[in-house]
Amino acid sequence: MEITYASTSSRDVTTAERPVSPSSSSAMPHSRPVKVIPLQHPTAPSSSSSAAAAGNSLWLRWRSKVKRMTCAQWIEVFLPCVRWIRTYKWREYFQIDLMAGITVGVMLVPQAMSYAKLAGLEPIYGLYSGFVPVFVYAIFGSSRQLAVGPVALVSLLVSNVLGAIVDSSDELYTELAILLAFMVGVLECIMGLLRLGWLIRFISHSVISGFTTASAIVIGLSQAKYFLGYDIVRSSKIVPLIKSIIAGADGFSWPPFVMGCVILAILLVMKHLGKSRKYLRFLRAAGPLTAVVLGTAFVKIFNPSSISLVGEIPEGLPSFSVPKDFGYITSLIPTALLITGVAILESVGIAKALAAKNGYELDSNQELFGLGVSNILGSFFSAYPTTGSFSRSAVNHESGAKTGVSGIVTGIIMGCALLFLTPLFEYIPQCTLAAIVISAVMGLVDYEEAIFLWRVDKKDFLLWTITSTTTLFLGIEIGVLVGVGASLAFVIHESANPHIAVLGRLPGTTVYRNVEQYPEAYTYNGIVIVRIDAPIYFANISHIKDRLREYEIEVDKSTRRGPEVDRVYFVILEMAPVTYVDSSAVQALKDLYQEYNSRDIQIAISNPNRDILLTLSKSGVVDMIGKEWFFVRVHDAVQVCLQRVQSIKEMPTTPDPPPEERPSLLQRLLRQTGEDLSIPELESGNQRPPASTDTNPQLEPLLPRKP
Repeated sequence: MEITYASTSSRDVTTAERPVSPSSSSAMPHSRPVKVIPLQHPTAPSSSSSAAAAGNSLWLRWRSKVKRMTCAQWIEVFLPCVRWIRTYKWREYFQIDLMAGITVGVMLVPQAMSYAKLAGLEPIYGLYSGFVPVFVYAIFGSSRQLAVGPVALVSLLVSNVLGAIVDSSDELYTELAILLAFMVGVLECIMGLLRLGWLIRFISHSVISGFTTASAIVIGLSQAKYFLGYDIVRSSKIVPLIKSIIAGADGFSWPPFVMGCVILAILLVMKHLGKSRKYLRFLRAAGPLTAVVLGTAFVKIFNPSSISLVGEIPEGLPSFSVPKDFGYITSLIPTALLITGVAILESVGIAKALAAKNGYELDSNQELFGLGVSNILGSFFSAYPTTGSFSRSAVNHESGAKTGVSGIVTGIIMGCALLFLTPLFEYIPQCTLAAIVISAVMGLVDYEEAIFLWRVDKKDFLLWTITSTTTLFLGIEIGVLVGVGASLAFVIHESANPHIAVLGRLPGTTVYRNVEQYPEAYTYNGIVIVRIDAPIYFANISHIKDRLREYEIEVDKSTRRGPEVDRVYFVILEMAPVTYVDSSAVQALKDLYQEYNSRDIQIAISNPNRDILLTLSKSGVVDMIGKEWFFVRVHDAVQVCLQRVQSIKEMPTTPDPPPEERPSLLQRLLRQTGEDLSIPELESGNQRPPASTDTNPQLEPLLPRKP
């Protein structure tokens, strides 16, 4: 349906103010019909009834969804493993899952001991952390390829916070690490149940990359003591670590340094071959086990006294015990929150990527709940905080894992190691475990990301630099806080200073685009078309008003067409990209209308969505501006405004009356005389009367006619 507006003239100006039928417009020999699609104005219910309706709608949708759920679907909500158990193809999947589970298990055993040492714990607690949580996650986790267990970054966070509370040799240190696992699990479950995983989206990828890069460097330096043969200070800052390394240079020992470097070189070569050649990809997973076997064999054969060993490791499975020392909860909350954030960013991100690659859907909040349950139950069996591992998950995926059976197999491997292999572990050199940690974290040093950000987005590069620098020099907690704060500051700045574009018409079309992006687009004299590319709310309304005033004054006349007038008479706001307006924006629109009205400038609104139109209607803005100034398309608004500009141009020049007697825009339209110009002349600015009176309604208004 379209409404046809006739061009305004002195004989019947009222036809320009109200819709007329095509038959009546054809009776006007000197006017051309302007076809405008009518904008549907929603009815404005009372605020209380609309709020109640919204609440009822949400309740009805939720109740309908709950009613539609079957018993099997309810079981799947709490036990996601049921989804793959029901469709498991034993002949096709079991052999693949078995091999993937063995591969990851062989990789996890030495890594778990290495990461426990990084966390300041005895190696046995790394094995415990890779045992129970793996089984629990296979049942409650929704990802079928994610490999859960100890990871380097979480281990560093545990070491950093607990080292400031108690000495690592104290039994309280171990109790607090187990308590921390319980706290992290509770936080993850709460966030999963309340569906708060979206909060972490405010941390940008550049912040995470900078944080992990700096943390990897700190982790690598913290392991240097096992290579150098002497103790260095425990710190998460790079300066104290380097000072300690230099200060203790007198205690340098060659045997552990040479052995550590050789093992590290073997690990890096095997990792490179496993990544670069598909038929050798088993080498990537076998690297840590190979390092442990070579190191242990060397010690058993040569018995070097200068190389420190892991020492005796308790044999057997972990016993059930409730976490203790709840009095330290307050001091552990910040670290628990930080570890939870790392778990969301690392684990959920990896899990989603693996789910997409393997063709199944994954609920991030359900994934958080699964990780939380695995940490809670793990803390009852002496595990410290665990999460999804990037390297082991990648190996699991590359090994072809199809379901959580691979995780169960990995747990069985860990159980066998705890039952039968711990006597062999006491001969593992400390420098071998350090080499395993260093080779794992070297992949976290993401310098390629920094180069990419420098080329693509300087702001993100600045975020990366700020986060990595503060993490290196001020510590992990401060680095994360500064990085997140800078990221939020950038978000707020972008939101408070949204992109606003002046639109022009592309030649030969009714399409209006940014004149800076499309230099060939032209505008019309007396009309400014502005597109606001963001929600309008209290933080950015001042910026928007300032930009509108600038556009009113700074007019580029080189690409303008239409009747030549000395100033702006119409401002058209294209609001298609605007998704939300608040009360501050509504009041600002009222103020802007009053300001423009005092200078005889009319506002026109184009293509607002239903919610915005409803807000403007309830606040009285629609009645203030006038429903006739709300349009479906920018082109509709331009058609009406262009004819009004032409009418203003044709008004006779008279001395300016006193301000109190100055006629309004409508009064001047009522006094106008003369005929309308043809469409091509309106575009070109030629003010000669039209020779043709063609009023074919099928022609698109304002388009040049073909000869």
